[in-house]
Amino acid sequence: MIKSMLGITKEPFNREALSLLPQQKTIVEMIKSHAAQGGFSVITGMPGVGKSVICKHVEKMQDDRKITVVSCSRTMHTYLNILKQLAESFRLDAKDKQLEKALIQNAFDHIKARKTLYVLIDEAHLLEMQVLRKLRLLFDKFPRTNNLVLLGQPDLMYYLTLTVNQDIKGRITYSKNIVPLNDDDLENYIIKELEAVRLGINTFDTGAIDLITRSAQGNLRLCRNLCYSSLLEACKETRKIVTISDVNSVLIQPHWRSHEELLKQQVS
Repeated sequence: MIKSMLGITKEPFNREALSLLPQQKTIVEMIKSHAAQGGFSVITGMPGVGKSVICKHVEKMQDDRKITVVSCSRTMHTYLNILKQLAESFRLDAKDKQLEKALIQNAFDHIKARKTLYVLIDEAHLLEMQVLRKLRLLFDKFPRTNNLVLLGQPDLMYYLTLTVNQDIKGRITYSKNIVPLNDDDLENYIIKELEAVRLGINTFDTGAIDLITRSAQGNLRLCRNLCYSSLLEACKETRKIVTISDVNSVLIQPHWRSHEELLKQQVS
């Protein structure tokens, strides 16, 4: 609907190739730098602030023949199952008791081929600390030019600061907590998304942008979803400009309303 109504070939806020925002770009560059010394990176942030975008950009680095990226996202499993996921990514066929040895040997094979290894574990705050401790000990046996990257919610760093987990925290070479964006950054994001598909920056009027940035509260994912849904509302009414009324049509939907508002509605 959006493409036919606006005469474009790609939809804004719904593209696979998302560009990095300044703070995300800095994080990716630091992850690359720390891979040269056997890095252990921890990236935290509330849901929707841009961790997944960082993960996807690091994964795309695999297009370089000198880089191998292993991504592990099903982290609510045991240590053994995580090893199996890593072995699957490396295309290794080994028995359970031989998995650690096979993974270590594979890592050295990558280094001999002059490759840099990145292992990404998303939703790492769901990992039990004992599992994370075993993983860290495993990666201690890996050669240099690798980086184990944990991405999770701020709870992850809280757990790591506990005294009992100092042995893990002391091995971290780089960490960053992604903070919510300010209104100016969100507005710049909206403009760049429109420019990327060759739409004018006036596609959203001033009132609509103000309401979107206030409602998103610095959350990149919420901003993206709200912009896309508002654009759909405008196109549904055969209009090419998004106004406050379109944004409000989205915000009245139950999943956008606050928990307190929903409770009041049930009582009344």
